[in-house]
Amino acid sequence: MTKLPPVPLTLDGARAGARSMLPLMPGIAAFGMAFGAASVQKGFSLAEATLSSALVFAGLAQMVALEGWTDRWTPATLLALGLLTLAVNMRHVLMAASLRPWLAPLPAWQVYPALMLLADNNWAGAMRYHQEGGNDAGYFVGSGLITWVIWVIATVAGHAIGGGIPDPKAVGIDLVVPAFFVAMLLPNWKGRREAVGWGVAAAVSVAVSFVLPGWWFIVIGAMAGAIAGGFTDDAR
Repeated sequence: MTKLPPVPLTLDGARAGARSMLPLMPGIAAFGMAFGAASVQKGFSLAEATLSSALVFAGLAQMVALEGWTDRWTPATLLALGLLTLAVNMRHVLMAASLRPWLAPLPAWQVYPALMLLADNNWAGAMRYHQEGGNDAGYFVGSGLITWVIWVIATVAGHAIGGGIPDPKAVGIDLVVPAFFVAMLLPNWKGRREAVGWGVAAAVSVAVSFVLPGWWFIVIGAMAGAIAGGFTDDAR
């Protein structure tokens, strides 16, 4: 069996990872503030909103959960919300699996706490760093840690500001989330072939949103886009 090369985890690597994320932090901060402001409208206290961001640390899933939040809970509503947030976050399974060839030599007590910091932006940055020859796992930790810190601070700031906004949608706070994800999506454009999967996902999501209540358009649109993209790759 081939022995994997050792993987360092250094403070210098963490600093480099944190620095690489700085250009993305204004977008992360705006997203976090949007969550904090919206949480006020759902009756979250400052402590509750802060703990949500600190312990869950999953921006889109937190937004989805917030939209489905209700004052009266039943087993059915809890199950539906749980399944929906599970579907939204299933991408993290693949993201974490893609890191295994790099981080596998590290002991479990280092790898699994580090994966608590897994987010879309630091995963993409860390994968690019590794593909370019970098091997310091501190890069992944540092890029995730700065994202977590900014996310929590922005949630606190958004909650404080949102408490003085009667209707966040009236000042366009609800547009921050889609704008952020569009900005994250565009750098992944690699040619016209992506237009098939993306276009199918968008069209199906919009259509389903008019037919089914709640957030099912996310799940169904994502599945439709994935299937369409799979057929496109087969054709290639």
